[in-house]
Formats: sequence, structure tokens, C-alpha cells
Amino acid sequence: MEHLIIEWLNKLKLIVEATGGLLVGIGFILSIRVYLLGLFRNKNNFTKVRLTLARYLVLALEFQLGADILGTAVSPNWDTIGKLAAIAVIRTLLNYFLSKEIAKEELTLIPNKD
Repeated sequence: MEHLIIEWLNKLKLIVEATGGLLVGIGFILSIRVYLLGLFRNKNNFTKVRLTLARYLVLALEFQLGADILGTAVSPNWDTIGKLAAIAVIRTLLNYFLSKEIAKEELTLIPNKD
């Protein structure tokens, strides 16, 4: 029974990791689309391109962290727990600063109604 649970968790981890990678790819494609549309309209809006990609990166980081947690649940030894802690701290910090950057940039896109 334990073997089946571990096998299922490994498959789930792979699915979650693939979803994170897919989100990065989707964000890349949409960012390129926003960039090219801006070129054709003679309106280079790099902020909008960056925000599009950043939103997908933030979501992908969450999925990748979830996959790492699943991987540690399968083989919880001190080495993997230590690696998970380091990865979690790095990804959480990246996510935090990306989220702050998104919020800051979104405020600059909102026109003042003074």
C-alpha cells in the first residue's frame, strides 16, 4: 500500500512540475504577443510585457514549490528537508519581490483622476 501511495505522489509531483513549466511557457508566449502587438501599434509598453510575464512566473513558482513539497513528502530525510527549506526560502523571496514589483507597476498603469 505504501508503495502505491509513493508512486501516486511521484506522478502527482511530475504533473505539478509540468504545470509550473507550462505556466512559464504560456506567460512567455503571452508576453511576446503583448510585445508584438505594441510594436504594430507603435506603442512600446514594456511595463505591460513585464507584468504579463511576472504574473505567470509568480503562479509557476507556487506550483514548483508545491512539487518540491510533494517530493519531500515521498522521501523525508534530513538532506531533502534541508534542500526543501533552502528552495522554499528562495522561491518565497522571489515570489514576494515579484508580487511587490507587480503591485508597484500596476499602480503606475492606473491613470490619475485628479
